[in-house]
Amino acid sequence: MLAFAANSILCRAALARAGIDPASFTIVRIISGAVMLSAIAAATGGGWAIGGSWSGAFALFAYAAAFSFAYVSLPAGVGALLLFGAVQATMIVVGVMHGERPTPLQWAGIALALVGLAALAAPGVSAPPLIGSALMLTAGAAWGAYSILGRRVASPLLATAGNFLRAVPMTLALVLPAAAASGRPIAGLAYAVLSGALASGVGYAIWYSALPGLSSAEGASAQLSVPVIAALSGTVFLAEPIPLRLVLASVAVLGGIAIVIVGRLRRA
Repeated sequence: MLAFAANSILCRAALARAGIDPASFTIVRIISGAVMLSAIAAATGGGWAIGGSWSGAFALFAYAAAFSFAYVSLPAGVGALLLFGAVQATMIVVGVMHGERPTPLQWAGIALALVGLAALAAPGVSAPPLIGSALMLTAGAAWGAYSILGRRVASPLLATAGNFLRAVPMTLALVLPAAAASGRPIAGLAYAVLSGALASGVGYAIWYSALPGLSSAEGASAQLSVPVIAALSGTVFLAEPIPLRLVLASVAVLGGIAIVIVGRLRRA
């Protein structure tokens, strides 16, 4: 979870402080993630075979690109809350479409989380920028789709490495023209490499290693900590404030998701 939160901090620091453009950040993050994950897969006996799928790679690319462009204007904590709220909402909606039937308690949790997201993104003096919010919600939906696509893969690590590799040409083709128009400072590139190779590459490898020992509810519960870690880290490392609106929205969104998880445990 520290690695997931670190992606928000590194991206925000690269864009707001180091001056790198979001397109370049995305390119470097995807390439360095592909290199690191491929090396980890080879070192752990997976070989250099390309796993994953083109649909998974596109979802990964859509997430990474929208994530980077959203953080041009969003604080780290706000972005992480929008991201993981959208991830959970996407997975819940897809589950309902495939026949899952939430209990009344779970529906109440879903409603509370959606109200929290709506309250955070609603227009107002302290509201986050609309375009940035829309981009981060798109990133969350894409990451939710990516998570759903990866549920049944035989080897999550190989699949993730392959998806990163497949996403490289997509990223180059779609964002290289924008990246070429601006500079790429060394500090910004370093943040992007750290985000791709460590926070994404090593972070995802650790997460997939931990998943077999966690129930679905435990795994989902762990992710609830990411927006909190990102908000606190943004305050410490980037001097970003934590407005009351973010606190109240966090309580609603994270509380609503927690209610959904408790409902799953009761049904189990």
